[in-house]
Amino acid sequence: MRCGRRPYSLSAFLVVLFCLLTTANPLHAQWIQTNGPYGGTINTIAVSGTNLFAGTNRGVFLSTNNGTSWTEVNSGLTNTYVYALAVSGTNLFAGTGGGGVFLSTSNGTSWTAVNSGLTNSNALALAVSPNGAGGTNLFAGTLGGGVFLSTNNGTSWTAANSGMTNRDVRALAVSPNGAGGTNLFAGTYGGVFFSTNNGTSWTAINSGLTNRDVRALAVLGTNLFAGTYGGGVFFSTSNGTSWTAVNSGLTNPYVYAFAVSGTNIFAGTDGGVFLSTNNGTSWTEVNSGLTYTFVLALAVSDTNLFAGTLGRGVWRRTLSEMIPTSVKIESNYPTKYSLEQNYPNPFNPTTTIPFSLPSQSFVSLKVFDALGREVSSLVFEELCPGTYSQQWNSAGLASGIYFYRLQAGHFVETRKLLLLR
Repeated sequence: MRCGRRPYSLSAFLVVLFCLLTTANPLHAQWIQTNGPYGGTINTIAVSGTNLFAGTNRGVFLSTNNGTSWTEVNSGLTNTYVYALAVSGTNLFAGTGGGGVFLSTSNGTSWTAVNSGLTNSNALALAVSPNGAGGTNLFAGTLGGGVFLSTNNGTSWTAANSGMTNRDVRALAVSPNGAGGTNLFAGTYGGVFFSTNNGTSWTAINSGLTNRDVRALAVLGTNLFAGTYGGGVFFSTSNGTSWTAVNSGLTNPYVYAFAVSGTNIFAGTDGGVFLSTNNGTSWTEVNSGLTYTFVLALAVSDTNLFAGTLGRGVWRRTLSEMIPTSVKIESNYPTKYSLEQNYPNPFNPTTTIPFSLPSQSFVSLKVFDALGREVSSLVFEELCPGTYSQQWNSAGLASGIYFYRLQAGHFVETRKLLLLR
């Protein structure tokens, strides 16, 4: 096979054709309505490995086949108004409106209420973060009661609200603080609050946030996004110290959900789904085939984006139809082989791995765990010279250090990445 200006063989032509196809949107790409769950509003979607969970006004539903079929999994769930779901290892948590928090250790087959110390039962938001000692912290955001913290998987809860002047919490987000701990953000009807000590104290961070009815939060690398009811999306590069409205192309300002895939962010609104590939500087509507556009929940699972709607079930669309898996192949060939550091790093659940090829090469890009076991094969094919960016979705894997290795011709390089759930 040949690349560049030299004559092409058939195999070279096929490789070039593949490159073109993977960097362009298919002509007939569109959303597909999955087979349920019907009869209730989809308030939240969570992913655990190959399992997809939908929290609805009729409880929790499970799909193990990307929405082809759904099963009701509500045994022991005494309150079926499920507004939030969170996954921590093999534990699945459900936050309900009026019933507090429930725990399942069996993918929803059975549920147990875990509400000791949770003095407000309207748990509308959940978030999980590492506790710095190998365990996890579980946070519940409530309507009127602020934030509660559990360090033992919900066995007991403690209110964590000092400094939180508005306690109507609709969204929670966590991010690494760069020093082994986490930053915690809470979106409320009164703006965004920030804690660096697991909710022991909070600070309002609303400068530039001209709409403070915050319904969604998302972290993308070192950037923070807030989705508001009527004010669109706001963007901060300083942990919320200052905010900027980023709504160019976002024709619907009622934002209920975010989903992050690599360096891309999706926003769910009551006018459908919008995509930004440049940190919100501009948005593009990606609603082809989405005949019902009131979207309350979004989630990325493997190669798909799922959207939960108001009364019309869950919809699915392939990510590559909206964003390319190979972001860019530059026309000026690199002068040497290179494997760059992934970004973001630490990450959860997706990250991007850049690499460069100065000449036509057979490329193997694989990910290994700390014991040297292969966990994912990302690239295994012949590629033309150029600069590539390959996404990796770590769904189903535990937090920890992993290694990614590029082999291209005689070039071999390995780098380390950190998955932080």
